[in-house]
Amino acid sequence: MEMLGNLALGLGIAVSPANLLFCLIGTALGTAVGVLPGLGPTATISLLLPITFHIDGTGAIIMLSGIFYGAMYGGSITAILVKIPGEAASLVTCLDGYEMARKGRGGAALGISAFGSFIAGIAATLAVAVVGPQVSAAALAFGPPERAALVALGLTLVVFVSTGSPLRALISALAGLVLSSVGQELVSGQERFTFGQPWLLDGFHLAIMAMGLFGIAEVLDGANQPGSGGDTLAAPRRLAELLPSRAEWRRSAAPIGRGSLLGFLLGLMPGGGALIASFASYVLEKRLSRAPEGFGRGAIEGVAGPEAANNAAAQASFVPLLNLGLPSNVVMGVIMGALMIHGVTPGPKLLVERPDLYWGVTASMLIGNAMLVVLNVPLIGLFVRLLEVPGSMLRPLIVLFCVVGAFSVNNSLADVGLMCGFGAMGWAMRHTGLDPAPLLIAFVLGQLFETAIHQSIAVGYGSAMVFLYRPIAASILALAALIACGAMLGAGLTRRRD
Repeated sequence: MEMLGNLALGLGIAVSPANLLFCLIGTALGTAVGVLPGLGPTATISLLLPITFHIDGTGAIIMLSGIFYGAMYGGSITAILVKIPGEAASLVTCLDGYEMARKGRGGAALGISAFGSFIAGIAATLAVAVVGPQVSAAALAFGPPERAALVALGLTLVVFVSTGSPLRALISALAGLVLSSVGQELVSGQERFTFGQPWLLDGFHLAIMAMGLFGIAEVLDGANQPGSGGDTLAAPRRLAELLPSRAEWRRSAAPIGRGSLLGFLLGLMPGGGALIASFASYVLEKRLSRAPEGFGRGAIEGVAGPEAANNAAAQASFVPLLNLGLPSNVVMGVIMGALMIHGVTPGPKLLVERPDLYWGVTASMLIGNAMLVVLNVPLIGLFVRLLEVPGSMLRPLIVLFCVVGAFSVNNSLADVGLMCGFGAMGWAMRHTGLDPAPLLIAFVLGQLFETAIHQSIAVGYGSAMVFLYRPIAASILALAALIACGAMLGAGLTRRRD
């Protein structure tokens, strides 16, 4: 009953005309930000911080949080239609979403993405309201060693994302780890693999790599095929084809439920986040599927689970921020800065000192998720019309889209050249049987892993034994070792049987 009273208090605050407007602006901007690769919610929220100086604290956080979880859905639109992930968490959606679009099920992929995100967002928000203050204490147990172990587990699971052989996936993942080390070393500042070029000091940007490896490579691959000048992807013609069928809903129900739970749990953990949640959901669904060979070829479970997981993780990441004052990712760090600018200190006392803000922001997530469905589902028919554009016209538009996105990252032509280089690399990988998805995921996880390793060694006073002294970290590493051994044993048995 207390939870219902708190939600009623929050809804009373969230439905005020001003806060409804801020929620609408945030979710609309978030969708646009997710569609545009290179911008991202972090940069957008940072740019909008000065505007929030003239807004009350509750309205400001409602708008900024709407941008964050709105971007989770927006990133799936281009991932499904043109195989360009607008947001890092949409990387996994490219694998099966784009293949569904090629088979004329782009509307169904967009629909299940929207409804799955909505269901997961509502479930995660209710979970935040019910168990947030109680379970947030568990996040305190996740220090740098636990984050490093969690990322190590993610790196172990990378090989299960690829549609090819585990050995080829491992080669791609190792290449991603090497690329993640380019730039200045975190602690000493020593340059690595920069070859004296100042524009490589900050390493490679994820958006530039993603647009090159997926967008430009797709254009090169399509243009290289004979008779591909005027081809179009299969586009739905009837209203029924724009939404998931009953059979697709039956196949998606369990992945959405599992993705919501997995995303919420990983979102509570510092170092988890939407990317790891969507990635873990994809691996889980592939392992549980009776037809794992269909993943990467248009399995709707590969869209439903990850999209639910990344949205649930986005909502859950507010728990450690609001209840403990611990930002679990970069976006939460920026939102924490916005809270402090407005004189609000997130932490255990927030529920007592500012219940209006805590419950107003929580309740606004229910409204924001509903707004995302209302805004985006009616536009599915318009989105899939892109599939009817001939390849000879669509490919130059994709290239223009990628060039603008790459240039907007740092306003540098060098980034455009890098993107083209990664495009050529992606094209070459496809023609040598290597999957670029493990490379890109390992690149992201590699950056997180190095940071967590440095922090863990500092916590352990220079000793790597800190991973064995911490029970949670040791358990996660043991699980990663078991999975790696099982994968090698399975591969060996398969070769022997063949």
